[in-house]
Amino acid sequence: MKKTHQFISIISISLLLACNGHKGTSDHSHDGSEPHSHSNSISHYFGAYDLEDENFGTKTKVTLTEDRRVMVTNALPNHKTGAFPNQGNPNSISAQNNTYSFPLNPKYTGKATWSREPGIALNGIKFEPGTAEVVVCDTGENYRVEALQDVIDLGLDFNHAHVQPTGAYHYHGTPTSVIDDFDNGEDMIHIGFAHDGFPMYYSKRGKYKPSYKALDGNREGEDCTYENPHHSMDLSVGGHHDGTFTSDFEYVEGSGDLDECNGITINDNYMYLVTNEFPYVGRCLMGETSGEQQGLPNGAQGQKPSITDLMNQMDTNNDGKLSKAEVKGPLSDQFSKVDVNSDGFISKQELEAGQRQGGQRPEGRKLRGGRN
Repeated sequence: MKKTHQFISIISISLLLACNGHKGTSDHSHDGSEPHSHSNSISHYFGAYDLEDENFGTKTKVTLTEDRRVMVTNALPNHKTGAFPNQGNPNSISAQNNTYSFPLNPKYTGKATWSREPGIALNGIKFEPGTAEVVVCDTGENYRVEALQDVIDLGLDFNHAHVQPTGAYHYHGTPTSVIDDFDNGEDMIHIGFAHDGFPMYYSKRGKYKPSYKALDGNREGEDCTYENPHHSMDLSVGGHHDGTFTSDFEYVEGSGDLDECNGITINDNYMYLVTNEFPYVGRCLMGETSGEQQGLPNGAQGQKPSITDLMNQMDTNNDGKLSKAEVKGPLSDQFSKVDVNSDGFISKQELEAGQRQGGQRPEGRKLRGGRN
């Protein structure tokens, strides 16, 4: 039976779920170094607020319209980070010019829709749990690399974050410093908003468990290689599914407390949880959202991207076909299956055939891929 979820008033939800941010001034440290303080009189972050920090250059402003929550941010974190560039991440953090618009009254659909960037932290830093890193095997297998693993150094810092080539700092997992900053003493800490408007929380007690399990058996693939613009390395993908790759996990409905998108309904209110276990940050959304917010082409308005849209997005050299290097997102995990003639490229015709035959559906598949 389809449930109707209503997002209650700002005041009510802040009381029910203790959605408090900073209260007064507190001294603390994010990484074991010298303590520092934040002074902020805002009692919750469901209303309008300004978050500025001269020490870090943070400028994030949120205003409310009749039906939207609008965030304008330079996307500079309001906390200490690791050193960038570093050996695993050669990029430097730089200011961005981002504007996000979230529905004030989110609408739950119950239909999981893949999202490369599911939400934004209260400080203006985006969540991008997946990566663009892929291990390719000569025998045809492709394995999407998880950010939180010990095989390939992606240069993540103590906030489970690193930097894209654009200079955008972003979280792949639990944002340690955000959790510390917005902790008001309650178990449930409000840390952000998903693009469909529903709030994002972290439970200090880990009360709510994801419904993802590691697959049984062993991986297949021989003569496998990982490459990036700076180096390449040969890898063995054999062995059990240990969490190195996104495809090591499968969603098992009812095996945990959270749904496919790491969401849950508490006190008749739907919300997402960022967890210490996979998927860490949900890779899909259960509410209505625009195509642009899901990382889809402008104008898609939440609909599944067409074959033409996918080709236009990924075909960087405009040769009318997609190479392994060009393919991003969940489609990469199914490259060898969609590449029917095994010529190392995916044509528009092969994409159309795969969709007709119920093959790869990157816009709605069950979490097998992402983006760095």
